[in-house]
Amino acid sequence: MTPSARQAEIANIIRQQNRVTVNELAETLQISRETIRRDLTELARSGKVQKFHGGATLPMTTGEGSFRHRMGENVAAKVNIAAETVKLISPGETILMDTGSTSLYFSEKLAELSHLTVVTNSAEIARIISLSPLHSRAFLLGGEFKGDNRQTVGNFAITQLQSFRAHHAILTIGALDATNGVMDFNIEEAQLAQAMIEQSESLTIIADSSKFERIASFKVCGLDQVTNLVCDQPPSDKIRTALVEADVNIICVDNTQR
Repeated sequence: MTPSARQAEIANIIRQQNRVTVNELAETLQISRETIRRDLTELARSGKVQKFHGGATLPMTTGEGSFRHRMGENVAAKVNIAAETVKLISPGETILMDTGSTSLYFSEKLAELSHLTVVTNSAEIARIISLSPLHSRAFLLGGEFKGDNRQTVGNFAITQLQSFRAHHAILTIGALDATNGVMDFNIEEAQLAQAMIEQSESLTIIADSSKFERIASFKVCGLDQVTNLVCDQPPSDKIRTALVEADVNIICVDNTQR
């Protein structure tokens, strides 16, 4: 296992358990405590974990309450979705991203590409991209700040967003079904997502299968506006038929179909 893969695994364990000791990690991964300590130091430097004497925990910057809880849900699926989605991006491109737990995992993969321009309403995503040593730029949209998930929303954010044009909008969602398309539970987040779609050449939705066959209060867009859907499991026949009719490229973690 390479150091980067090992550190990613350590970060995922901490996300799932919230707090772990060096001894627990060494036993789980069957590697030395010295190696674990070095990896934790590197992960702490990049802001992915927060060290304490003898172990590490989630950093406070990932938010409190419900959003922090979501960071620990379906971790393996979200990490795999992030790894698949980054294959759609090329160095030098401009990406618009909204706030979400899957988006944070994706931003960590994005930070491994060079000379990107990432425009986001997520303070945490902006931080991750800004720490990349590969000459990427992060633009954080202004607006009303929501502390739980560390995001900005509202007309100020949308107005600033309209100054950008992007190759990709990469969005998380609240729900998706065959009839209503892409939806969200928060009107401000839905409005910002709509603005990102308008400013982008392509739209990629990243979602684990828990979002399928659900209804949320606010529509973001129809399926005909979606370029790619990246998910962990194939959608139901009903949703898949609607996606294919809308010419959406369906990318599953272990099964690519069109």
